Amino acid sequence: MATTAIINATIFDATGRAPFQGHVLVDGNSISAVTEGEAPSADMVIDASGKFLMPGMVEGHAHLSFGDAATTDQIIAPSPEAHTLITMEGARKLLDAGFTSAYGASEAKLRLGVAIRDAVNAGKIPGPRIRAGSLEITVIGSIGDESREHAHKDGISQIITGPEEMRRAVRIACREGCDNIKLDVSGDPFYPTAPADCTPMSFEEVKMAVDTARGFGKKVNAHARSAESVKHCVRAGVTGILHAEFHDEEMLDLCEEAKDRIFVAPSIGLFHSMIHHGEPWLPKGTADYMGIPALVEASIATHTELRKRGIRHLIGGDYGLAWNPQGTNARDVQLFVDYYGYSPAEALICATRNGGLAMMDGGSLGTIEAGKLADMILVDGDVLADLSILADNARVVMVMKDGALHKSPN
Repeated sequence: MATTAIINATIFDATGRAPFQGHVLVDGNSISAVTEGEAPSADMVIDASGKFLMPGMVEGHAHLSFGDAATTDQIIAPSPEAHTLITMEGARKLLDAGFTSAYGASEAKLRLGVAIRDAVNAGKIPGPRIRAGSLEITVIGSIGDESREHAHKDGISQIITGPEEMRRAVRIACREGCDNIKLDVSGDPFYPTAPADCTPMSFEEVKMAVDTARGFGKKVNAHARSAESVKHCVRAGVTGILHAEFHDEEMLDLCEEAKDRIFVAPSIGLFHSMIHHGEPWLPKGTADYMGIPALVEASIATHTELRKRGIRHLIGGDYGLAWNPQGTNARDVQLFVDYYGYSPAEALICATRNGGLAMMDGGSLGTIEAGKLADMILVDGDVLADLSILADNARVVMVMKDGALHKSPN
């Protein structure tokens, strides 16, 4: 098999070790050696002097099909054919930006993530490793239910009532090849009749989803902003908890007890962008009207406490909107420092090692160690001194996925 040596790099291996000068030897699709001292020989040699080598980043709450849309109508409007191309472009943008994996939350049509995942895996199109998300599954009156008694309207979610309808919806998503099943357990600030602190989906419905998905070997993610919705998710066995702004002591204790099983994606980038980058798509004052600043404060309180309790956070979430465009996802690394009190190195571990563990059970992804899969990026500059350079795609000079170069520095 062909070998590649990346030599003279500043290596951030995401194991907790401080960055060090060294070399990485890649054999086929895996890392065969990480060394200091004399540089190894290889079929291809990349001199990374002055560059920062780190694991590829993982988008922990991916919506590849959202197409930088400004409204729900715009998200779901494209034809299946056009939407496939939009999703393909979303995958390419992520890989270009140094995201070698995408942990799917949901997509706007059931098989979009599946189709793009399969095409990427077959080598037909560029893209990250993908765990394909399903449609969102919600309940009447909650986020995603756009209908009224006098006017039916299709929304972004599949609407169910009761555990048996949930069982059917999950079985269909599994049959169609989805890796991750997405539930809308709590409300949301975009839906005034079901605000973020309420919990429209019942525990029985959540438990049915988890039990059914587990029978197919699939995982469940949940939109869960309220404290009660997070409790439902932890007790039912949900793997990925998305948002989680509100908390009480019982919720924090449950998360801590399950910290070796769950992953939490705060998706702070969505709210930060609404406040600071919302115009012209969101009229001035929209974020205040929706109560977003208060949700940010709640998020800070909750996720700072979860950080202290050792909960595994993932970066990313709800990128693919007009004010939060696909490919800018690395902004979350700095936001984890600014909002939640992470050190730069800890925030990078959220973006790499934690994401790798979410993507693949067994720890074969997310760190630079011998025997791990060769997903790495090379950045021009000291990332730990200035996390913002991660969001500058021009500074991400090399992207390697599965041992193959998507972007080459030479």
